[in-house]
Amino acid sequence: MANYIPSTKLVERVCAGDMRAVSRLISRAEAGVAEVRSALAEIYRATGRAHVVGITGVPGSGKSTLVGKVVQRLRADGRKIGIVAVDPSSPYSGGAILGDRVRMSEIGTDPGVFIRSMATHGAIGGMARAAMDAVDILDVAGYDTIIIETVGVGQDEVEIARASHTTIVVSAPGLGDEIQAIKAGMLEIADIHVVSKCDRSDAARTLTDLKSMLVLGALGSGDDWRVPVIGTSAISGEGLDELIDAITRHRRVAFETELGQRRRRSVAEFRLLKTAEALLAERFVKARSDRTAEYTEQLLARTGDPYALACALIDHSLKTEQGSTDDENT
Repeated sequence: MANYIPSTKLVERVCAGDMRAVSRLISRAEAGVAEVRSALAEIYRATGRAHVVGITGVPGSGKSTLVGKVVQRLRADGRKIGIVAVDPSSPYSGGAILGDRVRMSEIGTDPGVFIRSMATHGAIGGMARAAMDAVDILDVAGYDTIIIETVGVGQDEVEIARASHTTIVVSAPGLGDEIQAIKAGMLEIADIHVVSKCDRSDAARTLTDLKSMLVLGALGSGDDWRVPVIGTSAISGEGLDELIDAITRHRRVAFETELGQRRRRSVAEFRLLKTAEALLAERFVKARSDRTAEYTEQLLARTGDPYALACALIDHSLKTEQGSTDDENT
């Protein structure tokens, strides 16, 4: 630990765009190191410039390939791009499997692109716990657009809509049910719908079905923004310019309209509640150990029910923590 640099000492280097400092702070945030919180607090106060774009969709819809093509076009405009690619956790190491890195090899050596793979570590909703901390760090490091690519878990992967300014839902033809990628919550969260692999002969049906669902559900209508449905092909390049135009237009909506203000307020609320939940869970884990075994035996013997015993465990843990805090303060 002799070479350990305090996180607060790395902030200035991060603001100057030092990639080693950026990587180090993201790693500490992902590991949940308590010491990094002061640095993250300082960084957060300086954020708010970057456009955060969330990209989600079911596995096989071509999210990573699409990200690579979008980034190439954004880089042609001179923008610096940060990518937080959330991968499933390895069942052996607990780390990210890094499949996204393979599919983004064309942009991996671009000095204007920073790619960070991040494991879910069991988090639900398609996002890693530290993804928003990583976004803050990349924001102050000077990245104009930051893309969060979610893990791709299915219809319930809707947290990204409360963590990004612009949400893109990617679907593809030939996945069985023609509209399985856009059912339920996945339909409503999109600011932009993309049907990838539109060079396929069956893509027209998926595009038609999706547009019909938006009309029938009265979704996508508003004074500030109408949700577009864009067909793209990574092979031919079809639709990619239209997609870049939609992203650019929605960036203006996100930062210059009342709709965008409401969205940013929703993001702030989501961030507050998720952080509070994480801190409460951390405190609970530290205080629960001495009664867990006792209550487990009661549950196993059916002398207590899960709800009553869980309430008792929470009450005991809070009292134990309060007692420890009082002792420290005397």
